[in-house]
Amino acid sequence: MRLVIIGAGFAGMYAALSAARLRDIQGASPDELEIALIAPEPTLVVRPRLYEAKPETLTAPLLDVLKSIDVVYVQGSAETIDTKSRMVQVSTAAGTRKTLSYDRLVVATGSRLFRPNIPGLAEHGFSVDSLDDAIALDRHLHSLADRPARNGRDTIVVAGGGFTGIEAATEMPGRLRAILGKETRPRVIIVERNGAIAPDMGAGPRPVIEDALRKLGVETRVGAGVSSLDETGVTLSNGERIEAETVVWAAGIRAAPLTQQIPAERDNSGRLLVDQDLRVTSVPGVFATGDAAKAACDDTGNFALMSCQHATRMGAFAGNNAAAELLGVPTKPYHQKAYVTCLDLGEAGAVFTRGWERKVEMIGDVAKKTKHEINTVWIYPPRAERAAALASADPEHVTEV
Repeated sequence: MRLVIIGAGFAGMYAALSAARLRDIQGASPDELEIALIAPEPTLVVRPRLYEAKPETLTAPLLDVLKSIDVVYVQGSAETIDTKSRMVQVSTAAGTRKTLSYDRLVVATGSRLFRPNIPGLAEHGFSVDSLDDAIALDRHLHSLADRPARNGRDTIVVAGGGFTGIEAATEMPGRLRAILGKETRPRVIIVERNGAIAPDMGAGPRPVIEDALRKLGVETRVGAGVSSLDETGVTLSNGERIEAETVVWAAGIRAAPLTQQIPAERDNSGRLLVDQDLRVTSVPGVFATGDAAKAACDDTGNFALMSCQHATRMGAFAGNNAAAELLGVPTKPYHQKAYVTCLDLGEAGAVFTRGWERKVEMIGDVAKKTKHEINTVWIYPPRAERAAALASADPEHVTEV
């Protein structure tokens, strides 16, 4: 029997760990149940941190972890999925192709930044969506030191006032001063189409966020979007022109395109609809997890968000349940009633909220210490020691907050 997992992000990593854990508990050997993980590199990109400086350091190796739990790593990119014949075609870096059959498949392909067809965006916009994107932005920021201090050199426009946009924007004053000198006076502007900043976070933490933006000197433009970009700046939908040599796009994400090959219903973000066990409805043998899946967290109408917090736990349940079906043992319905946010606010600290109503529990330096621990400890892979790695993936205890 073979269980194939596509993706080495947070969901894919925990799917592999959890499936291997259940296989070990049931006393099945790797020969009886092979667990294979497909990804271009055996590396976890610590995506929640890509708004930070030195993004090239924000990865964690996975190969030794996978070896320690007898998970087969298949290097390459999954290009096609044939759910009728239960086959995945993989393209390797060398240009060759291989085909992998599966008895159960876990789609953990993550998400991609949504880039609308706005004039100039593809040519002149930056992002912190992927490792390559974040590295390109970092190199661009360092290149500003070689340019004259005029025509918007020290101005950064961040398109999108949600979680990612706020974290990117509040980090920018410090990053620019580190590059251009302490006397530099960066101008950072968040552009948000909705009528308020942080539209998805609600009214609770918004005063804290707005106060932090004021302290940092970050400007906002709400009720307007970016209409076009060029080499020297952006034009907003309200007609305002902002001279800026750096524009960071942070306005929305969609499930990775591979999910479209699964003949099943999807939501507006491209996520596959799944049942309580994270099975893709109407497609036998296929599970979806993380940003590739729309899953109910509870019985009160809350659904998992496209976030690391939900991806890790969803991955653990998906991997466990896919293995459980092959091993003939009961599955565990996914549930995640606890929900917290910890939003980095750069030199102004952070804000920590609890619950779907986002009740503020910590702000400032206290919340910043928690954010640092989340970013540097909690979201990293377990150590490459078999017992510890398997113990980390009990679905009922992953991402308990």
